[in-house]
Amino acid sequence: MHILLTNDDGINAPGLGALERIARALSPQRITIVAPEYDQSGVAHSLSLNDPLRVREIAEGRFAVKGTPTDCVIMAIHHILGGQRPDLVLSGVNRGHNVAEDITYSGTVAGAMEGVILGVPSIALSQSYMSGDRESVPWATAETHAPPLIRRILDAGVSPSTLMNINFPNCGPDDVTGVRVCSQGKRDAALLKIEERRDGRHIPYYWIGFERQRSTPAEGSDLAALAQRKVAVTPLRVDLTDYAALGRFADNLDTAP
Repeated sequence: MHILLTNDDGINAPGLGALERIARALSPQRITIVAPEYDQSGVAHSLSLNDPLRVREIAEGRFAVKGTPTDCVIMAIHHILGGQRPDLVLSGVNRGHNVAEDITYSGTVAGAMEGVILGVPSIALSQSYMSGDRESVPWATAETHAPPLIRRILDAGVSPSTLMNINFPNCGPDDVTGVRVCSQGKRDAALLKIEERRDGRHIPYYWIGFERQRSTPAEGSDLAALAQRKVAVTPLRVDLTDYAALGRFADNLDTAP
C-alpha cells in the first residue's frame, strides 16, 4: 500500500513525525511525504493561485512545498507522483483537535478533502492537548490508537465522496475510554473573542481566540466524545448540499421552463 502524507503544521512539525510512524505501522513499503514548507494552520481548503509553487526535496520521498495543504496534495499526485494515485492519503497529525466549526478552517481536514476530490481514500488525524501547553501534546495517544483504527476503517470501506476525520483525546494512550463514531459538534459562538494588543509603537493589533470556559457539548458530537476521552471518528462529505432544504426550496422557487 502506497500512503501519501501531508499536514498543515509544516514539514518539520512533530505531528508529521507521529504520522510517519503511524503510516509505517500500516505500510512500511512505500510512503511519500509532501507537506507545507511553513505552518499553514487555518488556511482551510485554499489554493495558491497568485503565487508560484516551489518544491524542495529534503530526502528521498520527502518534499516541502511553499503552499497550502491542498497545494501539497495536488502537487503530490499530479507532479511528484506523475499522476499515479496513492492508495491512501493521511493528513496530520494536527497539533490540536479539529472538531465542530474548526473543521471549516482546518488545513488538516482540507488536505484529506483534496485527496477525496482526487479519488483517493483520505483520513484527517488530530491530537487534542491542554490549551496553552503546546509542548505537552500526547502524541503517543494518536500513535498507539491510529493504526488499528485506520485498518478497521479501511476494512469497513469508505464511500468515494467521504473523508474520515479522527480526533484523539487529551490523555495518555492507556486512558482512552473507547472509540465513538459521532457527528460534527457546535461550539458556543459567545465564546469567540477578539483580543487587542499594542506593538512597540502603540499601534493596535488583534488576535482571534476563544474564552476558556466549560460547556456541555451535545451528546453524540465530536466535542462530547473528546470530553469522555474517546477517539472521535466523524465521516465528512465533500458535497455540502443541504438536501432537505433543496427539496423545500425547489417546491417554492422552481419555475416552469
